[in-house]
Amino acid sequence: MSICQLLGIEYPIFQGAMARIATHKIAGPVSEAGGLGIIGGGGMSRDDLREEIRLVREFTDKPFGVNLMLQMPNCDELVDVIIEEKVPVVTTGAGSPARYIPALKAAGVKIIPVVASVRHAVKMESLGVDAVVAEGQEAGGHIGSTSTMALLPQVVDAVKIPVLGAGGVGDGRSVAAMYALGAQGIQVGTLFLMAEECSIPASYQQRIMDANDTDTIVTGREAKDPVRSLSNTMLRKFAELEEANAPHEELEKLTVGSLSRAVYDGDMETGSAMAGEIAGLLKEVLPAKVLIERLFSEAEAVAKQLTIKY
Repeated sequence: MSICQLLGIEYPIFQGAMARIATHKIAGPVSEAGGLGIIGGGGMSRDDLREEIRLVREFTDKPFGVNLMLQMPNCDELVDVIIEEKVPVVTTGAGSPARYIPALKAAGVKIIPVVASVRHAVKMESLGVDAVVAEGQEAGGHIGSTSTMALLPQVVDAVKIPVLGAGGVGDGRSVAAMYALGAQGIQVGTLFLMAEECSIPASYQQRIMDANDTDTIVTGREAKDPVRSLSNTMLRKFAELEEANAPHEELEKLTVGSLSRAVYDGDMETGSAMAGEIAGLLKEVLPAKVLIERLFSEAEAVAKQLTIKY
């Protein structure tokens, strides 16, 4: 069964659960356009999540999902809301969803963890999840240590459930590449930052449009919590201090509130504006529907033109 058949969606594309960004404002339009819009549950209260779910349903009657950041202390409450509100799909990150799988399965919820290693993918399959998203380190936000090109085919070979690819998708060429590596679909985050419906400030979108191929930076590797963002003064300073083994307290002073400064205030110098390496390819803001349709029409054209010469 294809991922589209499994979830009842038209296009095999998930919108990434970007922290503080993935609300009904982008999830609703993505689902209405035929993809799977996803509400990022991280940082939300029980009431916040319930409101977001209902706002998505006011916008569209098509399938959508909720992402659970499993390190959140109120995950139990969020799972209760997901079940009560009959959310059709849950994606997960930052841990194992094992303790929640029986209740979610009993409620008919499809469970799709985001994984960064073959070992994790195999473990998730053994727990009975419905599919996995294999995300390479090209992606924005929290990342693993293996590139998509290396990770994806190894995950595909290791499991029998559907696999979606994530990290590095910016146009039809990269979609075709994901399929060539064995994916049944894709998850996209950075590209949807360029959707007209995305709620980030104009300065954030402009910073992406101004980016080049080397304009992201990874911080937090020393703490084993790497995050990819658009490079700026604050993050370069953080990287210098991290390399010099500065105390945690000194590093925390720099970054406390930095995600909010980027997402809500549009501060591109002292904020953490998460984005993937593909940012250097993105040069215009378009409706989510146009972004999705263009991705797949380009991918089909690329696939038709592919030839191997030797």
